[in-house]
Amino acid sequence: MGPAHTDTDVTDRILGGWTGRIAGNMLGKPVEQGELWTRERIDRYLRQAAALPLTDYLPEPTGDLEVALRPEWPQCVRGRIHGSCRDDDVDYAILGLDLLETHGFGFSTEQVGDLWLLRLPFLQTFTAERAAYRNLANGLKPPLTATYDNPYQEWIGALIRADIFGWACPGVPRRAAQLARRDAVLSHTGNGVYGAMWAAALIAAAFTAPSVRHAVGEALAVIPASSRLARTVRRVVSLHATRMSWEDTLTTVAEETGGMGWIHTVPNAAVLTAGLLYGDGDFTRTITLTVRGGLDTDSNGATAGSVAGVFGGAAAIPDQWKAPLEDTVRSAVFGYDGVRISELAERTLRLAEPAA
Repeated sequence: MGPAHTDTDVTDRILGGWTGRIAGNMLGKPVEQGELWTRERIDRYLRQAAALPLTDYLPEPTGDLEVALRPEWPQCVRGRIHGSCRDDDVDYAILGLDLLETHGFGFSTEQVGDLWLLRLPFLQTFTAERAAYRNLANGLKPPLTATYDNPYQEWIGALIRADIFGWACPGVPRRAAQLARRDAVLSHTGNGVYGAMWAAALIAAAFTAPSVRHAVGEALAVIPASSRLARTVRRVVSLHATRMSWEDTLTTVAEETGGMGWIHTVPNAAVLTAGLLYGDGDFTRTITLTVRGGLDTDSNGATAGSVAGVFGGAAAIPDQWKAPLEDTVRSAVFGYDGVRISELAERTLRLAEPAA
């Protein structure tokens, strides 16, 4: 752990986490379809637009595309952004905040499910979350909600819900992981749950770790060392330590995780870890490398932005990422559409339980 931080520092870091998550999500959203928007195709798009190195939101398309961007792209590219687009990667952070405000740190998995039914529209859920929601509506209880007729149990959905637990536990990664696990088992098992625990711990560690590499190490300590997720993250760490290039690291790990699919937790954690390590604490470099890494680009960009935003604080996030967001969040969570980013951060700060 690094030295203790002041209350002002924690305030700025929580705001940095929220802002970074939203900016990283917006950056990756237009190319979120990993089987089509591969790493190579994303870079070709950027080269054709003279946008490499990437230092801002994705450029607007200027000609014919190899494959279509996501339908939401007109609200997510540079020059067209006025507040954040609605996205489940941000909805779940908001829902998690509501969960902690309503039930505190002692919430149960059943209460997570009750809150989904109350505040989250069914059609704004996907993969494992939709399966779990359907199971909840049919009267099933956790952990059966995660396992019955759910082929997505190790996909990335639980990981994208984990940030709030890291922001609420600054400098206490193990506590953050415990909260994330209680949330994750509603819809996930195995590496799907470990991914949520790892992400929550990573964000909590970023408040006090002396480097991003240290935060990654602390996060690894909360999941089983023999899990596929832990082995893959360690592999990225070891390749980075050899000074292998970012491109070659991703190529190597992609070959080793082939066949898992573009929404599975494990290959996405590899892309995210590479973006964090090669970004080395620089906000712009971290989120742009992560999104250029492909797969679930908006989810990975969001988590990378959260970690980098916490690590450096909101004040260190360049204005080209912050200003277009206009301190405004669109959300499908009932009662939260149009909420201010700054308000979400203030409410999170009131809940935060830092290390003693």
